[in-house]
Amino acid sequence: MKHWRFWIGVIISAGFMWWALRGLKLSDVWADMRAANYWWLVPSVTVYFLAVWARTWRWDYMLRPLKHIPLRRLFPVVVIGYMGNNIYPFRAGEVLRSYVLRQREEVSMSASLATVIVERVFDGLVMLVFVFAALPLAPIPSESIRAIVITASIAFFGALIAFFAIAAVPQRILRFADWLSIRFLPQRFRKPVMEFAARFMIGLESLRSFRYVLMIFLSSIVIWLLETVKYWFVMHAFDFEASFFALMLMNGIVNLATTLPSAPGYIGTFDGPGIAVLTLYGVPETIASAYTLVLHAALWLPVTALGAWYMLREGLGWSDFGRAVEGAEEKAT
Repeated sequence: MKHWRFWIGVIISAGFMWWALRGLKLSDVWADMRAANYWWLVPSVTVYFLAVWARTWRWDYMLRPLKHIPLRRLFPVVVIGYMGNNIYPFRAGEVLRSYVLRQREEVSMSASLATVIVERVFDGLVMLVFVFAALPLAPIPSESIRAIVITASIAFFGALIAFFAIAAVPQRILRFADWLSIRFLPQRFRKPVMEFAARFMIGLESLRSFRYVLMIFLSSIVIWLLETVKYWFVMHAFDFEASFFALMLMNGIVNLATTLPSAPGYIGTFDGPGIAVLTLYGVPETIASAYTLVLHAALWLPVTALGAWYMLREGLGWSDFGRAVEGAEEKAT
């Protein structure tokens, strides 16, 4: 809580929550939450963990040039990472995932970080596919939603092109990095920087295989379709109806918005855009708010609880976990 990045996230989250709940009577939102049929959360959580298993399978494909790790050993690492994203700001769980993988499987942290970054790029691209697929059947989005889509499109497509270019000519990139380090870095920093760059290149090796790229992209679509199915199940707990395309649009928008800095657990950055998208389809604001808040909790709590159990099984306490995140961030830096 003493870190400046934490407070930046809190301020952004507070702004989004104000935007999401302004003008609403919270007592009406609470009444809609109490009236929900929470049995629908059971299949929704089941589908969500199928998506987490699919994420594990996708990461296995990306890690194969480094090391083939059985899915049953990789799954706890993925869950611990997602728990870290839920309780630490700025997606620190992604760094933690690479840290735990190095501890358990002796995989270079910088190489696995490269695969995690590429994962996020593919996730962003699939979110954009969802948005553009749903827009023809959706009302014209607001200016704020349009700004999110345009900014995200530029960022994710630019990042993908850059990673493909780097993966295509790794030796040229390394020579360029070496030239930059000689020109601009003190002598004592050159060797560790170049070692990090070399291991990072190894992490991008999966992008040099058309088969691997195709499998990563297709598995990403499966992952986010499964998550949209979770949105669909939770919707049935409430008194409204929206098309699957509407929920695809909501899924795409909220997950693009959660790439912004926020308080732990994506507070506000998930809720504000989600409520805004549903109201575009005529869902009453109180019901849209109740649904989005319950959906957020259903996405946050199960994987966080399972991650905590895996963490304890590894013999880590909460203080150890915090030190691991800080140490991992320092090593990555």
